[in-house]
Amino acid sequence: MFTGLVREIGTVEEIGSRSGVTALGISAPRTADQLAIGSSLAVNGICLTVTSLTGARVSVDASVETRRVTTLCRWRVGDRVHLEPSLRIGDEVGGHFVLGHVDGTGRVVRLERSHGVVRMTVRVPARLTTQLLPKGSIAVDGVSLTLDAGPFRGQFTVTLVPHTLRATRFDELRVADEVNIEVDVLAKAASQPQLAQLTMRSILDKGWQW
Repeated sequence: MFTGLVREIGTVEEIGSRSGVTALGISAPRTADQLAIGSSLAVNGICLTVTSLTGARVSVDASVETRRVTTLCRWRVGDRVHLEPSLRIGDEVGGHFVLGHVDGTGRVVRLERSHGVVRMTVRVPARLTTQLLPKGSIAVDGVSLTLDAGPFRGQFTVTLVPHTLRATRFDELRVADEVNIEVDVLAKAASQPQLAQLTMRSILDKGWQW
């Protein structure tokens, strides 16, 4: 689990494949020493497992399904990517709970710049807009952002303040670029009350304790 706060902007150094798995080598000088083999690392919002560490270089694998539902299939060597290690007990949750399970991709359709602030509008599949809450949270390329007030008709708008632009690669985005989208898991549960009830019943049946 993550919180949607970028810890570092890494660089894709290698993209390979073996047995249907995409292997990525990423330069992460500020993040690598926080990781171990088997650690989870969010890369542009995608939860990936660390397979090896060599100095400042982190290797991760991605499945065919990950390539299908995310922007990863269009990454190239030299691309810059958002990195966030998984939360540890005691860490501050500065954004919102982000699972790293991308729901789909969106396309940037408008960038309005004014006084150092950017209002970004992203077109997304209609199935996702039914799960958005006005002034709620959303993860775009792994970054926790606040939605506008809606209504959400196949798209949403978020405001990127100067700090967000400095700490992320969003200032590099252009109209027509694709981004990874993860809907807030709490909003998703609220939009599917029957599923939420079944999940809670399963938890109680298993005797799990909070």
